[in-house]
Amino acid sequence: MTEMNGEEVRLLYEARFSPAEREMKNRIWAVLCRHFFNRFVKPTDRVLDLAAGYCEFINHIACGEKYALDANPDAHRYAAADVKFVVGDCRDLSQLPPDFFDHIFVSNLFEHMESKRDVDLVLQQAFGRLRRGGRLLVLQPNIRYVGARYWDFYDHHVPLSHPSLREALLKNRYTIELLIPKFLPFTTKSKLPTSPWLVWLYLKLPPAQRVLGKQMFAVARRPNAE
Repeated sequence: MTEMNGEEVRLLYEARFSPAEREMKNRIWAVLCRHFFNRFVKPTDRVLDLAAGYCEFINHIACGEKYALDANPDAHRYAAADVKFVVGDCRDLSQLPPDFFDHIFVSNLFEHMESKRDVDLVLQQAFGRLRRGGRLLVLQPNIRYVGARYWDFYDHHVPLSHPSLREALLKNRYTIELLIPKFLPFTTKSKLPTSPWLVWLYLKLPPAQRVLGKQMFAVARRPNAE
């Protein structure tokens, strides 16, 4: 990952998102989880939010056991009471049990890694923490559709498109179940609806996603037989 420490990460994200923007993001994630991501997760599942940030996904996903990991120790303040929060580096998940999680969620992480080797390390570490048959859910900016705006963020390093993400997943032994090249807009600062009912409507309209979508979404499984 980048050389920034937890305090530097905290300061960067405080500069990037105002309290009002964080609250808006929280409302958006509530709708995304309820009307999209929940379809992949059973109520009894163990779910890990990797590089959880403000914990919007893990706070809202409906599952049996919730875990969040982030390098920023301050991030635990945003985790709900039912979330088990772990401070750690996503390239080394040795403090988490192997063959344990039903789902691991990764959102807007890989662009922040220093190299594709670091991306491989995260994918390998996640693979080992998933139970056999468990799934990795990846939400990621797609450089093919974002273009030069990808570099508007100071901590972006590694560009990935949907073909290169596909190769990275296959290289690290995952089986790809779903790969949507254009799903969500690039950021919550993009020109997209933010009221709950408009976000819900956007999710119901694939043609709108094909026009406005700049982030890709992938579902990749750790095979049952290895």
